Amino acid sequence: MKQRVFWSAAIAGMLALAGCGSATGNEPSSNSASGKLVVWDWKSSDKTATAYVEKAKADFAKKHPGVTVEFVAQPFDQYYTLLGAAIQAGKGPDVMMFNGGGQIRDRVDALVPLDQYVTQDKARLAGWDAFVKDGKAYASPVTLQGHPIYFNKGLYKKAGLDPERPATTWSGFTADCAVVTRATGASCFALGNKEGIGIQFFLSAFGSGILTPQEYDDWIAGKRDWNSADVKQVFQLWKDVNDRGLNSKGGNSTTLFTDAFGIFQSGKATNIVGLMSDIGHWKDFNEFLGADNVGVMKSPVITAGATPSLPFDGGIGYGVAKWTKDPALAADLVRSLTTTDALAAFYAAAGAVVSDTTVKTSDGGPAVSAIVADLKTGKPALHVALSSKTIELMGRLSQQILEGSVSVDGALKQLGESDRS
Repeated sequence: MKQRVFWSAAIAGMLALAGCGSATGNEPSSNSASGKLVVWDWKSSDKTATAYVEKAKADFAKKHPGVTVEFVAQPFDQYYTLLGAAIQAGKGPDVMMFNGGGQIRDRVDALVPLDQYVTQDKARLAGWDAFVKDGKAYASPVTLQGHPIYFNKGLYKKAGLDPERPATTWSGFTADCAVVTRATGASCFALGNKEGIGIQFFLSAFGSGILTPQEYDDWIAGKRDWNSADVKQVFQLWKDVNDRGLNSKGGNSTTLFTDAFGIFQSGKATNIVGLMSDIGHWKDFNEFLGADNVGVMKSPVITAGATPSLPFDGGIGYGVAKWTKDPALAADLVRSLTTTDALAAFYAAAGAVVSDTTVKTSDGGPAVSAIVADLKTGKPALHVALSSKTIELMGRLSQQILEGSVSVDGALKQLGESDRS
């Protein structure tokens, strides 16, 4: 499988330092044969992940008291570049974190299939499909990640609207936006697309309100028709929303992480497509707006025949490197990272909607309760079904669509060619 690996002396140096799990770089990065496992992720250094990591390490220590576990938290913006360097070199961490979808599917040649090790976890954990390729699971899901449309109930109230009855049609939704804008000055949407990520959230959040259920299922199954009128409507809507001034200003120069979320949290935008877990999610918004002012909705119906649903998949998960000396031992660490106790701690501190379906979320407020209720009828997110190469291209084209330097038809032609290749 072709890998988009960026190899240079600088990256090699970073790998030597970070991959070893040691500032000296004098010990090998994979140490399972000598009683040590090294984990790479981008979460373990967060304060909100401290209790989660400690519970996972404690569980593993009970089963393997002679084995040391070291977490090396990498910067997320460099993570997959560093990981690509490790894969190129054929050495690195024993256990690695991945986003679900293209990021892991493009790298399964470097991973150990986990099915034989995690049989007991299959029924308890949700979100496996995002980490599966050709029928084999290459990581165990830690969180569920989805893209609800959040709205500010406080702005609805100021505008005289009923926040408990958001519009279910596109015309009603935009009409409500106009009422709120006149009353408060808030834009309809907070948009951040500097990283090219805004289009991913938009596609998955509004796609179920545009595509028919069959078109949606075909997309997820890999039978994507980029010439479909409904697929075109998704990207045309992306352009039209911006052309109509419904977005916050300067979307292409605004980062989604975290400037766009700041626009929403400060009451300068009525709606934002956010996350279920990690950041820009219900727990963050609760802290700024108050739990009772955070609303959540599925896409309004935009084309007849669409059935809106919550788009979600496995969010982040841990896999095992093919080069590890003891795959069974490393897989046991992955199992410790997905115990009920560890995941319950992650939910409590970080607000993550975790993969363990037995973890209770009733104390999180109305928004997370609504999200969890919608999991029953939710479907995989549209953008997660795409390869990382096509995702990158879509990000660039989405910026050009807003700038007017590429047409919607021109963008779809390029995306279809990339997807088919």
